[in-house]
Amino acid sequence: MSEDTANGVRNSASHNVKENSRIIRVGTRKSQLAQTQTGSVVNMLKEQYPHAQLEVVAMTTTGDKILDTALSKIGEKSLFTKELETALEKNEVDLVVHSLKDLPTTLPPGFTVGAICKREIPYDAVVVHPNNVGKTLDMLAERSVIGTSSLRRAAQLKRRFPHLEFKDIRGNLNTRLKKLDEKDDYSAIVLAAAGLRRMGWENRISQILEPEDCMYAVSQGALGVEVRVNDPDILEMVSVLNDTETVLRCIAERSFMKQLLYLTGAVYSLDGSDSLKDTMQTSVSTQTQDEDCSVADVQHVGITAKRIPHNSQAAAEKLGMDLANLLLSKGAKDILTVARQLNDSR
Repeated sequence: MSEDTANGVRNSASHNVKENSRIIRVGTRKSQLAQTQTGSVVNMLKEQYPHAQLEVVAMTTTGDKILDTALSKIGEKSLFTKELETALEKNEVDLVVHSLKDLPTTLPPGFTVGAICKREIPYDAVVVHPNNVGKTLDMLAERSVIGTSSLRRAAQLKRRFPHLEFKDIRGNLNTRLKKLDEKDDYSAIVLAAAGLRRMGWENRISQILEPEDCMYAVSQGALGVEVRVNDPDILEMVSVLNDTETVLRCIAERSFMKQLLYLTGAVYSLDGSDSLKDTMQTSVSTQTQDEDCSVADVQHVGITAKRIPHNSQAAAEKLGMDLANLLLSKGAKDILTVARQLNDSR
């Protein structure tokens, strides 16, 4: 595609949006956090396209309905995306806003992540029971119960805080906070700091967990906008939301997870007693180059990031794969195999 042709496609897409030629329907989960996150994306789009007609469509997903089973037992990926993607496939919505960490690294045919917004703080946060206000995890009493729905968090925190016990907790953000506050089942719970900050509940955070204590999930803190591959108008429209540094970091993280099939930067046994951790880096250019961005759209771990150099995206993807292969060469596969077998037998 020539530069003139590429510019023509971009101008045509922008024209269609600006001239109100269609109502843009934005899919989201019904939870308060999901709708707050979607509202922020809608507002950013309205700033760029003030005449666009945007309509939010909220729906309930499988992950929202199944609350009595640990996520690790039913598969953590696609639980919160399947119904939304079905609506996207049926043209009932035109784009879907996700917490990117909920999206599998391989998307169904015909879908892509068309934009990744600037990342909020990616770290995990500790929220304590009202009786423990002001305390951090290392200050809690022996055998205090910590609630988390994530095997990633439990495995790492068991290793770092062996005096604590970890118990599954399900539900949306509001539900988990209510379970913590109104009962005595948990001394604290661990949540993504990004969600608490987006809801304006920073005052509930007692401790931010640095990566040395608990490495955050792949793409945690980033919002992804999923679209149909064959809808160039919408793909071009949402591309204005892309934050270059966030996109490249998330490509590297998702590539790592896709190659390794588990955690970012490290793998852990379920009880935290066995682990492998390593660091790898590369140099990429974040400078947008016209000739590079005119290349036909290419997906990197399910992401189609217009306006960001393709060679930089490829370098980020390779970094994730190389780090995963390094850990696999050191024995990560054995740790993961045992962890999966133990989880399946629980």
